[in-house]
Amino acid sequence: MRLQFITTLAFSLFFLVGYAQEGDVAKKGQDVSDLVFTVENGKKIKMSDYKDKVVFINFFANWCPPCKLEMPYLEKDVWLKHKDNKNFVMMAFGRGDDLAKVQKFQKDFKTTFPMHPDVSKAIYNHFATKYIPRNYIIKNGKIVYASRGFTNKEFEEMVELLDELLKD
Repeated sequence: MRLQFITTLAFSLFFLVGYAQEGDVAKKGQDVSDLVFTVENGKKIKMSDYKDKVVFINFFANWCPPCKLEMPYLEKDVWLKHKDNKNFVMMAFGRGDDLAKVQKFQKDFKTTFPMHPDVSKAIYNHFATKYIPRNYIIKNGKIVYASRGFTNKEFEEMVELLDELLKD
């Protein structure tokens, strides 16, 4: 009986650890300052340009129900709260979405933060291989926070960390 319990516990832990890392490419503590993203019209976004700032990156898709739930919170509790802080940069990428879909999504959800299409998922693939929404907070070129999915509790914890990072 005891051996069965230990075996079940070990298997469960192995499964949970594997699941928790499933789909992740970029991890907390990883330096991403050398990344360069090409967005609409060939414009380049270089993470090295934001080395002294706190960068908030969101990945969403226009069809994703949790992404839709998260949008009003991102607008109110992240963008509107910090957009005037010179040490803050926010950008969102529509994973698999073209410019028309991103613009329609932005209009439908009345968001005003910068959103870019990521039709080929090339930008997203620097960070993950599956699951959205995803949020990353980067400071001094390193990921200090990474999330997958959307829950109110997790979102509140993320906002607390962001607020703390931007107090300086």
